[in-house]
Amino acid sequence: MGTFVLRVVVGLLFVGHGLQKLTHLFGGGGIERTEKTMAALDMHPPKLQAYAAGAVEAGGGAALALGAATPLASAGLIATMVTAVRKVHLKNGVWNTNGGFEFNLVMAAAALLLAGRPGKASVDGAFGRSKWGTGWTIFALVAGVIGSALAIAAGRWFGPEETEAEEAAAPSSPVE
Repeated sequence: MGTFVLRVVVGLLFVGHGLQKLTHLFGGGGIERTEKTMAALDMHPPKLQAYAAGAVEAGGGAALALGAATPLASAGLIATMVTAVRKVHLKNGVWNTNGGFEFNLVMAAAALLLAGRPGKASVDGAFGRSKWGTGWTIFALVAGVIGSALAIAAGRWFGPEETEAEEAAAPSSPVE
C-alpha cells in the first residue's frame, strides 16, 4: 500500500508541476513564462526546452502515478530534477527555504525508488512487472543523468546560432 500511495502522490505532483509549465493551471505561468525561464537559463531552443520539460513532467508523472513503463517514466522525471538542480537550485544549497534543491532531490529519489518497484497495483503489475529490479533502477538513474546532460548541452549547441540569427534579423538602431 505504501508504494501505491507514494507512486500516486509523487506522480500527480509531477503532473501538476508539468501542467504549471504548459498551462496556467495550479498557479503556473504557462508555456510563455516557461519559455522565458528557459531562455534566461540558457536552455536553447527555449520553446522546445519549455515544451519538453512540461511534457516530460506531466506525461512522466501520469505514467508514474499509473505505474506504466515505470523505469522510463522515472528516467524522464529524474532528468528534469537533475536539470533543475544543476541550472537553478545547486547554487542555493540544500534547503528549499533558500531556493535550494531539497525538493528536487526528494522527488528524484522517489522516482528512482519507484523505477524498480512500481508495485502490484499498477499497470506494470498487471503485466507481471510489479518489480523491475536493480538493473532497471540503475537504468533510470543513468538515463536521467544523461538526459539532463543532453538537455543542458543542447543549450550550448543551439544557443549561439539562435542568438546570432536573432541579432541579424533585428533592425539596427539609428545613430543619434
